[in-house]
Amino acid sequence: MKTQVAIIGGGPSGLLLSQLLRKNGIDSVILERQTKDHVLSRIRAGVLERGLAALLKEAGCGARLEREGFIHKGTVLSFEDTQIGITFADHVDADVVVYGQTEVTRDLYEAHTAGNGKIEFKVKDVEIHDAKSETPYITYMAEGSARRIDCDFIAGCDGFHGVSRNTIPSNVREEFEKVYPFGWLGILSETPPVDDELIYASSPHGFALCSMRNANLSRYYIQCDSDDKVENWSDDAFWKELKRRIPQEAAQKLVTGPSIEKSIAPLRSFVCEPMQWGRLFLCGDAAHIVPPTGAKGLNTAASDVNYLYRALVQFYNKGDESSLKKYSETALARVWKAERFSWWMTSLLHRFPDQSPFDLKMQQAEIEFLRTSTAAQSVLAQNYVGLPY
Repeated sequence: MKTQVAIIGGGPSGLLLSQLLRKNGIDSVILERQTKDHVLSRIRAGVLERGLAALLKEAGCGARLEREGFIHKGTVLSFEDTQIGITFADHVDADVVVYGQTEVTRDLYEAHTAGNGKIEFKVKDVEIHDAKSETPYITYMAEGSARRIDCDFIAGCDGFHGVSRNTIPSNVREEFEKVYPFGWLGILSETPPVDDELIYASSPHGFALCSMRNANLSRYYIQCDSDDKVENWSDDAFWKELKRRIPQEAAQKLVTGPSIEKSIAPLRSFVCEPMQWGRLFLCGDAAHIVPPTGAKGLNTAASDVNYLYRALVQFYNKGDESSLKKYSETALARVWKAERFSWWMTSLLHRFPDQSPFDLKMQQAEIEFLRTSTAAQSVLAQNYVGLPY
């Protein structure tokens, strides 16, 4: 098989890249190691920056987002008895949309199918060859037979555990990582959201987040030990702990119910440099991971897709390879800003097991500065809605 761009990974990043390329007459093939149903079963955050929302519309996948997405014009941060309401319009001409990542992926799959896009599921033993040459290719197994794709370029959208990043020689790539000493226990429940906006809550008992998917589907999280287990938490225990971490006003009106999904996510910050090697380009979790505080994971992957897709269009339409050569530099400049914001939000809102009295005072001083400084609130708002591409 031959294509112009071979994409490893059939999640939202790979699908969005394929769809944007197809809109510009560029052929691609996606390789996905799981089934479509498995990909759609993943429960992930759903706060979409302005940039991602615009990309979905550009890809022809924004109709349901516009109909069903929850526009959020601000957010609330609470610190024990102190609440800081930040209205985005006071600081930046933009907002965010709450729309589940599963729904984004479903919309992209529907568009991919409607456009006769090429995708192979349940592929195994994927290997990237000759990425430094002008004729790279991929070998893999599918349906019990060995296969090969020859291509001009390869996009590695296959996540942290995929093959793409490790194809870059270890003496070429440098990896930066911070592992946080806690995780997030999250539940999904068929209950109305406790508030119109997201609530990020810091308390002596730890962090909590009140989010939602729609008017009757809520997503809640609490900070937990990094070695905790889902089995240790009944629904009643979760709701009790959530109530003592969020503002009293919110706790009193919280509607509880049976969980329909419950999981624990570890928290880490990770970046791989460079994000390209020859004609192999990394996108999303293959190159970087952020803690979920601030909802930058999918959004940062989308910014990678934006830079790569536009660079590929420039190459195929104008024969200009300059943006492709600068892809890693361009993408990483924005990645590190998203990493900084996610790290800052995580540091501000969580209680750390080794936190000293001095550390706690510094955290409290940072909170007070945010409460009283319009400039600090403006910085948060600009980062939250998404820095421009």
